[in-house]
Amino acid sequence: MQLEERNAQDNDSTMMHFVLLGFSDLPNLQGLLSGVFTIMYLTILIGNSLIFIITRVDPTLHKPMYFFLANFSSLEICYVSVTLPRILFNLWTQNRSISLLDCAAQLCFFLILGATECFLLAVMSYDCYVAICNPLHYALVMNPKRCAQLAAGSWLGGIPVQIGQTCQIFSLHFCNSNQINHFFCDIPPILQLACEDTSAHEASVYVVAMLFVAVPFMLILASYSKIISTILRLPTAKGRAKAFSTCSSHLLVVVLFFGTVTITYLRPKSSHSADNDKLLSLFYTVVIPMFNPLIYSLRNKDVIASLKKLLLKM
Repeated sequence: MQLEERNAQDNDSTMMHFVLLGFSDLPNLQGLLSGVFTIMYLTILIGNSLIFIITRVDPTLHKPMYFFLANFSSLEICYVSVTLPRILFNLWTQNRSISLLDCAAQLCFFLILGATECFLLAVMSYDCYVAICNPLHYALVMNPKRCAQLAAGSWLGGIPVQIGQTCQIFSLHFCNSNQINHFFCDIPPILQLACEDTSAHEASVYVVAMLFVAVPFMLILASYSKIISTILRLPTAKGRAKAFSTCSSHLLVVVLFFGTVTITYLRPKSSHSADNDKLLSLFYTVVIPMFNPLIYSLRNKDVIASLKKLLLKM
């Protein structure tokens, strides 16, 4: 395995490509990692595709909750496809070089889809809020037009800002090294390669993270405070259990995703380390999307029933 490195002593200070170190520090585990990531990618594709299919073909699931779930499953497929194929390519070929343009494109799509996930999780919490706190107005509030608008806003809302942030980051001069100590092009390890002051860029990252992570999370907290308050006022234990089961899967996904993202992007720079960043990133870019179909299917009787019907027809 060869890793091409450049540093500040090179005559040309304009970096034309990077090297993703990834898991190169584990040379004896390359074959095992390749197999594990291949299985994980196939699991994500199959699991999320099944949820998307059953929510589209089963008329009993033509409800706002499952419309957003179908969007979420599609998003997870796109989200992992930004990083996992590149990880697999690097492991299979041991060619870890990535051009400046490809690195910028990967970061841009990763940020856009990450923002979409934050927005979509907030929209799904709003759907739960309306279903539990205003059930009599649910059909009126969450009508097909409103659902389409909320989904489109989630998909498109982060595009302008994240494109701008990507352009800002790649306007830096990189001359310290061309080795990115990560398995994909992410903001913290890229900023470490800059040979100029990055304090303004780091401040910009925090502001954008607050906008696309903290604000949706606060909206989710506000929704669930109302939801929990409403559930606790229900007269029967059976009613409380049924109401809580409606949103429990979504709540679990929110805690897992926002917990790891917050630790990664909003913790102080002094506490960053390459190994911890890679582990956390691996969790929210691969592990959580792999378990999301299980979380939503195993805790939802309607999804299980629709999945059984689909499998019996095959």
